[in-house]
Amino acid sequence: MRFDTLRHDDLSRRGFLRATTAALGCTGLTAIGLRGDDSRKRPRVAAIFTVMTYRSHAHVILENFLEPYLFNGKRTDPGVDVVSLYADQTQEGDMLRATAREYGIPIYETIDAALCLGGKQLAVDGVMSIGEHGNYPTNQLGQREYPRKRFFDEIVAVMRRSGRFVPLFNDKHLSYRWDWAKEMYDTTQELGIPFMAGTSVALAQRRPPLELEPGTEFEEAVVVHGGPLESYDFHGLEVLQSMIESRKGGETGVSLVEFLDRGALWSAAQKGRWSVDLAEAAMAAQFGGKLPSLVRFDLSERSGEPHGLRVTYKDGLKALVLRIGNDSTRWNFACRLKGESRIHATSFYVGPWQNRCLFKGLSHAIQHHFVHRRAPYPVERTLLVTGILEAAMRARAKKGEKRLDTPHLEFDYAPRDFRDLREMGATWKIITESTPQPRGIDRLGR
Repeated sequence: MRFDTLRHDDLSRRGFLRATTAALGCTGLTAIGLRGDDSRKRPRVAAIFTVMTYRSHAHVILENFLEPYLFNGKRTDPGVDVVSLYADQTQEGDMLRATAREYGIPIYETIDAALCLGGKQLAVDGVMSIGEHGNYPTNQLGQREYPRKRFFDEIVAVMRRSGRFVPLFNDKHLSYRWDWAKEMYDTTQELGIPFMAGTSVALAQRRPPLELEPGTEFEEAVVVHGGPLESYDFHGLEVLQSMIESRKGGETGVSLVEFLDRGALWSAAQKGRWSVDLAEAAMAAQFGGKLPSLVRFDLSERSGEPHGLRVTYKDGLKALVLRIGNDSTRWNFACRLKGESRIHATSFYVGPWQNRCLFKGLSHAIQHHFVHRRAPYPVERTLLVTGILEAAMRARAKKGEKRLDTPHLEFDYAPRDFRDLREMGATWKIITESTPQPRGIDRLGR
């Protein structure tokens, strides 16, 4: 049942998009896979999310579906229409009703109704499931229990009943539980649901530029971030996978995951179990020069307890995701290749407005997924990262040695070249660090 239908008249969002689509040739607006100017062929999308407040994931993803946006310096039409909204919660400062009213999009009481537009059968061509932010419990492992599996189950139930299976995007990792994540993946494979998930960070500009070609042989890799436990470790792991998954022999999965707290972290470094020089090179890429030692850096940024997730891959590769300092925009990578002494390092630049602009690239990739019915990079990447992260949190909770064998994560997958979906930096010549951040929906793409 729909409880809030809010529509514009001739100045509605749909009218605006039809006009801009028809005028693509003279406006310089880039379209996502549109065929001619027939707006009826634009996929219709349902947006299912936990909550929509300022800078929540629902806000910073949806704004790039409601308005043209800048991607690689070009004004880009979303190529799809958001036709329904479902919010699991509302909070003080909620943007939901104002956004729905402005863009003429109905809000529904249930996920079922949002997917069926108030009817009985699936009435959309794609579904976004954004299970991030909101008031949800944290379990004893320190994981926020976002309802991504519940969202998934309700979405798939509508598809099953309707006998039609449309592209689905799941924001961030699949679930805080491995068995649920694996069930989600297996269900999409069984039913033929085009499934996409994951982070925005892997799509960011790399400064300095760093391209590692397929077949690269790695000696060791390190990712450094400066954010909270678990929620930012996820992004760090996806950045890691995005850089190493196309290595020689392909991805073979993970055999062992360890959680290193501050004491264990520095002890492991002294024993040579991870390379401090790689982490320092990763940090130098962020700051553009040589930094003091990580230990001194750790002590100077006291507002962040360091930790590490040490990952041993089935093929023998060792990698570390390191949290150090207190910087939510810190996403750095470094590696050493076999047979080379040189370190390769880069920093993933998020653009102005903290991490908000990252979602322009992610939104572009989601739209590509909806239009072409194929994820631009493998969902198995996020499945593996989901399992690594859950194993790390379980290892952290253990008494004694905080390590966990992970034979269930020893699986292969084939990488895809996703360079066309990455931001290469042209947008930041238009949106600069001095550009004021919009308080509501970003309309700079107009």
